[in-house]
This record gives sequence, C-alpha cells and structure tokens, in this order.
Amino acid sequence: MNLSNEQINAINHKDGPALVLAVPGAGKTTVLMHRTYHLIKDYGVDPERILSITFSKASALDMKNRFFKIFPEVDSGLIKFSTIHAFCFTLIKEYSYLKRVNYLLIEDEKNEINKYNLLKKIYFKLNKDYITEEKLESLLNSIGYIKNMMITPEAFKKDRKTDIENFLDIYKIYEDFKRKNNLIDFDDMLTISLEIIKENPYILEKYRAKYDFFQLDEGQDTSKIQLSIIKLLSAPKDNLFIVADDDQSIYGFRGAFPKGLLDFNKQYPKGKLYFMEKNYRSTKNIVSLCNKFIKGNKQRYKKEIFTDNDYLKPIDIIKVKNIKDQYKVLLDSLKNQDLSNCCILFRNNLSSIGLIEVLERNNINFYMRDTKLRFFNHWILKDILTFMEFSNDTTLIELYENIYYKSRGYISKKHINFAKTLDYRMSVFDRIKEYPQLNEYYQRTLRDLKFDFMKISKLKPFDAIEHIEKEMEYGEYLKENSMKFGYTYDTVKTILYYLKIIAKRTLDLSEFKGRLKHLQHLCLNSKGNKGCLTLSTIHSAKGLEFDSVYMVDLIDGDFPSISSIEAIEKNNFELIEEERRLFYVGMTRAKNNLTLITPNTLGDKYLEPSRFLTEIEEQAK
Repeated sequence: MNLSNEQINAINHKDGPALVLAVPGAGKTTVLMHRTYHLIKDYGVDPERILSITFSKASALDMKNRFFKIFPEVDSGLIKFSTIHAFCFTLIKEYSYLKRVNYLLIEDEKNEINKYNLLKKIYFKLNKDYITEEKLESLLNSIGYIKNMMITPEAFKKDRKTDIENFLDIYKIYEDFKRKNNLIDFDDMLTISLEIIKENPYILEKYRAKYDFFQLDEGQDTSKIQLSIIKLLSAPKDNLFIVADDDQSIYGFRGAFPKGLLDFNKQYPKGKLYFMEKNYRSTKNIVSLCNKFIKGNKQRYKKEIFTDNDYLKPIDIIKVKNIKDQYKVLLDSLKNQDLSNCCILFRNNLSSIGLIEVLERNNINFYMRDTKLRFFNHWILKDILTFMEFSNDTTLIELYENIYYKSRGYISKKHINFAKTLDYRMSVFDRIKEYPQLNEYYQRTLRDLKFDFMKISKLKPFDAIEHIEKEMEYGEYLKENSMKFGYTYDTVKTILYYLKIIAKRTLDLSEFKGRLKHLQHLCLNSKGNKGCLTLSTIHSAKGLEFDSVYMVDLIDGDFPSISSIEAIEKNNFELIEEERRLFYVGMTRAKNNLTLITPNTLGDKYLEPSRFLTEIEEQAK
C-alpha cells in the first residue's frame, strides 16, 4: 500500500504521547493499522502489550477484521481491539472477583430489572405521571452527560435547561438504588472503573504493567471521564497514541470532550502533533468548500484540507417551494443512479418519516441506519388516532377520557366522572347532558362536539386530521402545551404535517392505521436490505462514505437548532460550533456528488434556509 509522508511520519512514532489530527478521508484507520504492525514488526513489541480502544463495538470489530486482513501473519488472538466500555467492564469484573462484589448490568430492556423501567418507576413516583419516550431519552442523556463530564447534577441543572420535573431527586434516587443493589449501567462502567484505579494501586499497576502502548481511535468522541481513565492507565510512560479530528466532534450532548484534544500540549508539553490534511475521498469541489466552511469555527486546530482528486462538479444548492418539491428533486435525481452508493442525510430523525412514505410509494428500497423512530409511538399520533377511533363509537368513554381536555368545549373531569355512572351504551355527550343544572352553553357545546365527532367519522383521514387540528382546536392545545412536553411548536406542527402526508392517500381509519404499521415495519426491518438507498441522521453516518450525498431539510432553527442560535446571543458559541461540525461531517461523507436542499415552506409556515447554507452559497461564488 502506498502511504503518504504525513501518514508515514505518524506510523513511525514509537515512544511518548502523540496526537494525530486526521481530516475526513485521510486514512486514519490505515495509520492505526500500520502503526500497530510497525510496533510489532520493526520495534519488536509483544502484540499482547498493545491496547487499541475505539468508540463503538462496530468500529472495534472493523479495526480487528481490517488489521488481520492486511497483516494475516500476526496471530489474531494476541492484539486487543476494544471499546472503552468493554475494557472497563473487564476491569470491573476483576475487581468484583477480588472484592466478592457481584455487579448486575441493567442495560438490556428484556431483563426484568433494567434502567428504563427503574427510571420510569422513579419518575412516576415523584411526578404522579407516566414519562414520555422523549423525556425518558432526555433523562438518560442528562444522566450520561453528568457522568461523562464528571460534574455534579446541581452544576448540570444550573448550566443546562432540563424539562424533567424533579430531576435532581430522580437522579439521587436512581443512583442510590443502584449503589445499594450493586446495579450498573454503561455510564457506571466508567465512573466505577475510574474509582477502582484511583483507589486500588494493585489493580492500577497490574493494568499499567499489562500494556506498554495505548492507542485511541476517534479521540474527538471520547468523553472527559474516558480520557481520564486512559491517561491514568497510560501513565507514567505516557505511550498514548491518539488519532482524532477535532472538527468531527459531534457528540457533545453525551459528553464528548474536544477540549481534551485542544489542551493536548498543555497536558503533554513534549507530546508530538501529526497533521494528516490530505483527503483521499472527495472531489476538489467538495474538499475546497468544506475547508472554507469549517474555518468558521474558532475553537479548533488550524488545518488546511487538500486533495489530489480532480474537480468534478460544483456542489448543488437547491431551494424548493415546499417539502413535496424536495421529494420530487430527490426522486428525479435518484432515477439513474446506483442507489447502493447514495445516501440521504438529515439532522433529525423526524425528516425520515415523509421520505419513507414517498420512497415506498415509488418502489424505492431503502436502508434505515436508525430504526428507533419515536414517531410511530408518539403521543401526538396516539391522540389523533384516539380522536378518530372515538368518532366511530362515541360511547367509548375510556377513549374520550384521554382527549376531552385537548379540544374545544371545556368539558371537565367531573363531567367525565358523572358520565361514567350512566348507561355505557349511550353516547358520552348524551350522558354528560344529564349532568344536574347543566347550563345552555354546555348543552350547545355538547351538541357541537357530538356533531364534530360525527363529521370526523365520515371524513377521509387527511381531512379528519385537518378538522381535529383546526375546528376541534387541537392545534391550539399543542401551541399552549408543546413547551411543557419539551418541544417547540414548530416541531409538533412538523409531526402533524408528516402525519398528513401519510394520511393523504388513505381512504379510511383502517387503511391509515395499516399504513402506519406498514411503514414502521419497513423501518424496523430495513437492516436486511442490501444494495439500496441509505437514509441516516448525520450522527449515524459518521465514518461512512457515498458517491452521492443529499442533505435535506436544511432549515434555520432546525439546523442549526433554535437553542444553538439563542446561545449565540449569550456569547456562548459552543453549541453553534458543534452544529457546524455536524454540517461539515455530513458534507464530507460525499465522494463525488453533494446536494444541499432547503424547502421554503412547511404547510402554511414560511421557513428560513439554514444560515450554514447561506454561508456556503457565499463561499461557493
């Protein structure tokens, strides 16, 4: 294999700390592979004394397979390629054996005791309400962030917004319960491992003696606590070799710590810096524009990305009237392409909903990188279905009980409780009419509601959703309550919009429900689809490359997010810089063709193009 001078310089590094800053498509994994082999073959290092740590299980497996494919003469059982969590779990198991402590991992949802059920129970006990999937994910991310950034929950709550009621109490009860019962989650693997090696010199020295060389891949994704563990283990020899790109650090929400890279020479004054700035992946058009774009960030190492590849075609920036036109652009462009080499990228998973509806209707197979789509279990979808199901049988008070306060009419809980005492075969509205001293206003309201639901039962699903949103004033309920559920009003409007897209070509409730189930099934089972179009969030596409990449829904307020934009006004540029890195990661997935698309409207709402897109337009002139 032909290696460049900058690759060879990094590969030849032997002793002491080193940071290799590798731009996208620079062949960083190649450097790690060859450096490992170089240590073994040319420096006579025992393969068992090299520990290579990477970010994910898939990456660790990929590194192992690639290494033994390139260098089959090395015994495959000797070199250790591991994730930080797997390594820490091994360390904890050894500690638990010595101390006769049995830890139980609570990550698997299939097990009776798992972190999801625990947190749901604690939340319900404190807030007397069931936690939504969105809030549960937010809660898990917040707990993970605290552990990975090595801060207190109080400091977290002070610096960051959280929509979790009684967050500090939930955190304390969860942590106390785990400690008392020797339960651990993935984040505890890190905190407990750091405690062990800090407080047990025997174990620390044993692991220091076991490995002479530590290699860290994807260093920009490493959290503060992960970096602390690795630095402590590699001391005092400090044979720590980190391959990273600070410009691709995009996991700040779960504790990624790019500052650890920026402070590398403060921590290791004699540490070596190696720059790998040549991109082997993309055309000159793409590389040149990406190089200009990422320089908009200030907190970064100065790098000049270049390539020897040819110019091919300019980046396409397409502004369309609405999302349906965006789909038309995609369908037209995908017609004559090898779909296995194409990818559609988006900031938020919600964007995939309209895409899968349109792709399936046009017989285009796809593979979803993220199969956990909350949309199909979302409370808004459940509300809409409840409205429609109740319209078909207005005696079902157990359905109406879930939505009566979400539409116009001012029906109260006492009215519902009264209706429960009457003949269950009567319409709910006829039962409430029997309420003692019910005034004329309520009599009229009940007549109107009864008529509304009768009308919904006769409408096609699309028209029914429109009626529920506007005439029944469900849209007003969403507007008043979206923030309480941790959403912007724009987000809930978008969820309704995609529901309408799916409903548009269905004739009745049964077909609409069937369509939703069919699309959910397609998503969950798309991993088996080979040689087809890839759909992915940018986060999940990191490390991948495609001949043609389409980045869609490039809307200001979504990408970058509202919170990032608001933070700028407070002179906090951390969030916007991470959003820029994310946009950069998306663009650098493309080898030959890069298309950036923004719609001007969503329903009746005007949208502003992403400020990143506007910036790129200027740079492309």
